[in-house]
Amino acid sequence: MDVIAMARELGAALQQSDEYTAYNVAKNAADSDADLQGMIGDFNLKKLALSAEVQKEDKDPEKLAALNEEVRAIYAQIMSHPAMMAYNTTKAELDRVLNFIQQIVVYSANGEDPAAIQEETSCGGDCSGCSGCH
Repeated sequence: MDVIAMARELGAALQQSDEYTAYNVAKNAADSDADLQGMIGDFNLKKLALSAEVQKEDKDPEKLAALNEEVRAIYAQIMSHPAMMAYNTTKAELDRVLNFIQQIVVYSANGEDPAAIQEETSCGGDCSGCSGCH
């Protein structure tokens, strides 16, 4: 049994999954949305301006506050944009699937029965039996 070949098969199967397809559709939509991309460009420029102001020796507190507020406002607009919301939702679902796959592999490598491994939805904060945060 070639586990690398099986991993490649798993990768191909993942690319055929509904989660992967939905994520790609949402990502492409967000990437091609001119309005959203314009907001992201504005956000990056404002972040650079804020960073430059923070680096100054003679910082202007009013300018810092104004730039910070502009950055926050643009970020809020970006995150509430329908294309970004769809992207974030589908990415979270794909990440959930990937995390479960990783959990199955890691727990199996530690001797657990792969068929009996159940998806963990939260860590609970106790790291004693954990394979690490993702």
